[in-house]
Amino acid sequence: MEVILREDVEKLGTRGQVVKVAEGFARNFLLPRRLAVPATEANRKIVEQERQAALRREAKEKSSAEELARMLSAVTLTTTQKAGEADQLFGSVTAKDIAELLEKQGYSIDRKKIVMEQPIKTLGEHKVTLKLHREVSVQIPVIVNKEEGE
Repeated sequence: MEVILREDVEKLGTRGQVVKVAEGFARNFLLPRRLAVPATEANRKIVEQERQAALRREAKEKSSAEELARMLSAVTLTTTQKAGEADQLFGSVTAKDIAELLEKQGYSIDRKKIVMEQPIKTLGEHKVTLKLHREVSVQIPVIVNKEEGE
């Protein structure tokens, strides 16, 4: 059975692509979940219009992400944390903390877009990557200073 995919389906195809699948797979999985529609001429036109709209929306999102990346490239985040003798932090600086620091500077970035392999656990300057779009990412410096005690 031929179907037109309305969404990207892993190991099958991308949005707007016409694929040949088993009838049971289409009837029991793809069609009920609205991941695909039968490959009729009317559906091909509708899906093509949806694909064009998605491409325009994608281009708009990418351009706004590039603009935000340009603005964020000038940003340096600074935070103070309690630390021990060997510059080890008591605790760590996480993606949530970085999102809050960005919020204080007027940038609303979802913490899921902050890419960190592991939380920052030492004092000094660290680079943190913000993945604003599939194709747009920016690195910002985060400076962790020692909190002065009594």
